Amino acid sequence: MSRDQKLSPEEIVDSFKKEFAKKVTDTKVERHPIGPKKNEMIHIWMTVDRSSYRDVVKHLMTLDEQAHFAVSSGYDIEDRIEIINHFSIYFGERGEEISINFKVALPKSDPTMESICDLIPGALISEQEKQEMLGIKVKNIPKDMRVFISDDFPEDMYPWRKDEMNADKMGRNLHEHDKIPAAKVDKVEDDE
Repeated sequence: MSRDQKLSPEEIVDSFKKEFAKKVTDTKVERHPIGPKKNEMIHIWMTVDRSSYRDVVKHLMTLDEQAHFAVSSGYDIEDRIEIINHFSIYFGERGEEISINFKVALPKSDPTMESICDLIPGALISEQEKQEMLGIKVKNIPKDMRVFISDDFPEDMYPWRKDEMNADKMGRNLHEHDKIPAAKVDKVEDDE
């Protein structure tokens, strides 16, 4: 759809409901006055079944081929990990931008979801962060490597998990610097 044919927030929600039926639930449109002129900022919230998540993102891109991925949030909620991916459409158009937020619940017994990096390359760093910090598994992530925690950090410990039993082993006492192995530094010769 071209940017000249913008949908209203309600039309956007209806397009997802029509396309995905019961795979998209708990839809909500929020309007907030912002700034001194009290311009309206619109937030759309939807809960998405993880089996439809990639298709939901593809559908978003049909509404605005320049859909913007902002960031991913993640929460440990009892028996599940909730991932919220924050997008916007009509990004960069003054007074037109709409925030769209997709919640995906992942059971702790199987906290997996598909990568969207092939659709939105900028999602990589958020997907990596959620793997490291919350212990989800992102299938088909293009760079399955640690970025936020060191390679010597235990692989089965996740700093943002509320049920993490080894929290005392996660931190390092940096004031005990004499007990921390020194980093190996290669000397660089000057060209002079």
